[in-house]
Amino acid sequence: MKILIIPVILFLAFGFNCGSEEKNNITADTVSKTIPVKDTVSEYISIIGVGDIMLGSNYPASSSLPPNDGENILDDVKDILADADITTGNLEGCFLDKGGTPKDCGGSGENCHSFRMPTHYAGYLKNAGFDYLSVANNHSGDMGKTGRESTYNTLNEYGIAFSGTEDYPYTIIESNGKKIGIAGFAPNRGCVDIRKIREAKEIISELKSKSDIVIVWFHGGAEGSGAQHITKKSETYMNENRGNVYEFSHSVIDAGADIVFGSGPHVTRAVELYKGKFIAYSLGNFCTYGKFGLGGQLGITPIIKVYINAKGDFVKAEVTSVKQIKRGFPVIDETGKAFSTLQKLTESDFPETELIFEGNEIKRK
Repeated sequence: MKILIIPVILFLAFGFNCGSEEKNNITADTVSKTIPVKDTVSEYISIIGVGDIMLGSNYPASSSLPPNDGENILDDVKDILADADITTGNLEGCFLDKGGTPKDCGGSGENCHSFRMPTHYAGYLKNAGFDYLSVANNHSGDMGKTGRESTYNTLNEYGIAFSGTEDYPYTIIESNGKKIGIAGFAPNRGCVDIRKIREAKEIISELKSKSDIVIVWFHGGAEGSGAQHITKKSETYMNENRGNVYEFSHSVIDAGADIVFGSGPHVTRAVELYKGKFIAYSLGNFCTYGKFGLGGQLGITPIIKVYINAKGDFVKAEVTSVKQIKRGFPVIDETGKAFSTLQKLTESDFPETELIFEGNEIKRK
């Protein structure tokens, strides 16, 4: 079985209020390539989603990189990640070996949250089974235009699809004879704006016309241990409007999306079934080495494997609970905390949703 990344450079008639950046110099020839993917035999399509990924930063110094150059950081979970038709996640930061223009974060040194991962670290993600990474978030522009372009080029080199910036609003992947469209949204400069819901619906409607299945990734909502519940209102963090993730998720499904995966709050949030389509409002911190707080709920996360039928309707989901140890190594959590957190939050925030939790699975009632 082969998976084909179809490049999509979309020039829209309407504008975004995420800010603007110069376009990169990647051509279609450098993006389009056929890459091998897992051999999953199933009557359904399986899609894995995981949360925030930052494998270690060489900025401001290499002391923020994991031991052994991070080579085994995903070893405990890679077999799970590889076991799906498409495996996706949210990439926090850029792939760049040196240089770039760090964003102004009010200081320097260890307290400066600008993430610059060595480019060969993308190989760790590829070897672990990742097929797609969202670059729609507040850290994708950490090293300016240089960092963005290096990230695009690096992901292309390793055959990992991506989307979510003004340069690349969406991408289309072919797997098992199906065209899988994936779009990314965030409230940040250079990204496709999650707060512009009308424009988001237009993007998803167009993507649906070109795809059999549409997946949406977003980075939005408030942050931290006190932000686990869905408010169904616009959420702010540090005086920044991070969008209404409830309204956004429902709206993109109305426009044709089949699965919605969320990130941004750094904690696990509830899941919901809306019009037969699956929404995960936040998948938390999956692999965030050295620079993220990992205490309590910040250090646990689900790997969610969603099964859908040919029409994109939810069939079931399998959940693997994960925790981070040693400053950011994801390992399987046998106590199942992420699963129980998902269940409690879903029962609290969406008691009417047609989902039940059994064992390690989420099923339709």
